[in-house]
Amino acid sequence: MSPTRDTVLDALRGVTYPGFSRDIVSLGLVRDVAVDGDVVAVVLDLGAGDRAVATRIEADARTALSAVPGIGRADVRVEARAKGAPSLPMVGKRPSAAAAGGLEPGLIPLVRHTVAVASGKGGVGKSTVAVNLAAALAARGARTGLLDADIYGPSIPTMMGVREQPRLNEARKIVPFERHGVRFMSLGFLVDPDSAVIWRGPMVMKAIDQLLRDVDWGELDFLIVDLPPGTGDAQLTLSQKVRLAGAVIVTTPQDVALADAVKGVAMFRKVGVPLLGFVENMSFFVCPHCSERTDVFDHGGGQREAKRLGVPFLGEIPLDAAIRSAGDAGTPIVAAEPDGPRARAFADLAAAVEQAVLGQEPEDEPTEPGGLFDRFRKVWNGPAGS
Repeated sequence: MSPTRDTVLDALRGVTYPGFSRDIVSLGLVRDVAVDGDVVAVVLDLGAGDRAVATRIEADARTALSAVPGIGRADVRVEARAKGAPSLPMVGKRPSAAAAGGLEPGLIPLVRHTVAVASGKGGVGKSTVAVNLAAALAARGARTGLLDADIYGPSIPTMMGVREQPRLNEARKIVPFERHGVRFMSLGFLVDPDSAVIWRGPMVMKAIDQLLRDVDWGELDFLIVDLPPGTGDAQLTLSQKVRLAGAVIVTTPQDVALADAVKGVAMFRKVGVPLLGFVENMSFFVCPHCSERTDVFDHGGGQREAKRLGVPFLGEIPLDAAIRSAGDAGTPIVAAEPDGPRARAFADLAAAVEQAVLGQEPEDEPTEPGGLFDRFRKVWNGPAGS
C-alpha cells in the first residue's frame, strides 16, 4: 500500500524535540509533506535552531519514516537557520506559516527587536523585571511594547494599572493599552480575572500566536515578552514564531533558583536564541531606617553562575518594599519614582539590554534552495503531491 500524508505525519509524531516531551508535529515543525508513489519528501522548519539539534531530528525523522510500510525512499530536510538569517523560499505550494507553526518574519514586521524575559522558576520577580525594563526602555526614548505571555498567571494588568477590556480598530486588530510610554497586551484582559486558565499545550501555543498576530503593535524598537516560568510550550512557541533578539534570565541569588535558571539557559541555547544575560533580582535588602545591608537570599550567586556559563551579567535589583508596592498599585517604580535609586537599578538594566541587543552583529546570510528542492520539484508541483 502506498503511503499517504496522514501515515507520514503519524510516523513523525513519534519524533520528539530533543529535551522536550512534545513531538515535532504537535509543535508545528513539519512545514511540508509530499508523497510521490513510494517516495516521501519532508521539510521540517526549526526556525533559528541549533545545528546539532537539527542533525538529531533529521536522523530520528528518517528512522521513523523508514519503518513505515510502503515507503521506499524518505528524503528529510531540516531547516535550522543561524540566528538572524532569513527564511528560505519554498518551491511550489505549501501551508501558510501560521498553519505550520514555523518562524514567521512577517508576523510582527514593524517590531525591530523582540526580547524574552524568562525564569527557570516562579516567584523570582520576572514580571516585575519585565514591566520595569519596558518602562525604563521607554524612558530612554525607545518605542517599547510589552507582551504578557504568562498565560496561566498574567500579572501585567495589575502591574500596569488597567482592568478594562481592549477595543478593536477598523482593521479588526486589538489595540494595545498604553501607559508610561509602553504599549502592552495580556491574556488577562481577555478572560475573567477570577477564572483559572486550564489549557493544554496547543491552546497555549495558539494564544501566544494570537497575541502576536492579532494585536496592532505598530512600530516598536523593542517588544519585551514576559514569559511564564519554566521551559515549556510558551518558550518554545515564541522561539519558533519570532526571531528573538535574545533572552534575559531572571534569578535570585539562592541555589534553588540558580539551578532552575541554568535550565533556562540550556533551553534557549538549544533553540538557538542568544542569551543577553542574567539579572539577579532580590539581590540584597537595605534597611530604610538604619541603611544596613542584608543579603536575605545570599548574594552574588547570579553573577557567579553567569560567569560559569559564559553569559553576561546585566545587574542586581534590590529587594525593596517600594518596588513591590508600586507594582501592586499599578505604577512601575520606574514611573513612580523615576529619579530614585530603585528606578536607577532598572535604568542601568535597560541600558545594558539595549547595548547587548544593538551590539549584536547580524548574520543575514541566505542559503539558496537546492538538493531536495530541485530533485523533488515535481513532487510539490505535480498532481501526485498530497
